[in-house]
Amino acid sequence: MKPSDKDTPPGEPGPQHPPNECQLVSETLARIGDKWTVLVVELLCGGTGSMRFNEIRRTIGGISQRMLTLTLRGLERDGLVTRTVYPTVPPRVDYELTKLGHTLRGPLVAVAEWARANRPAIDEERKVFDATSTASPSSRQVRRRGPALPATSRVPRSG
Repeated sequence: MKPSDKDTPPGEPGPQHPPNECQLVSETLARIGDKWTVLVVELLCGGTGSMRFNEIRRTIGGISQRMLTLTLRGLERDGLVTRTVYPTVPPRVDYELTKLGHTLRGPLVAVAEWARANRPAIDEERKVFDATSTASPSSRQVRRRGPALPATSRVPRSG
């Protein structure tokens, strides 16, 4: 933000951006700001070099095979990760950050560290807000206690 931008009086138009800039920034943030992307990039930056798919999946708890596949494909498409397939039986596939991917290390690791360091404070602020807010529950985000549906169905199948 330029110094003159913060001095803009209320009601006056703010700083002007080229027409496509907001869309480009939004698309980029959607890729690198996704929680799984942050965790994958942080993991691949850990100095271990390339990692196999299942290594990544085991290390990042809670990510499904499908979501990890989609995340890695998106990172590969954007030139942040390389995928190397070795002709063995079964095929071995390794993932590694590209030179461009390594440039994300600083910002994403900083965001991940900030999130870990500040999570207790955020949780406390949420409790205070939820206890004192006059907004109706439907107008604010409420954390669910568990999944909406059971993980496994207990209804017997009809033959």
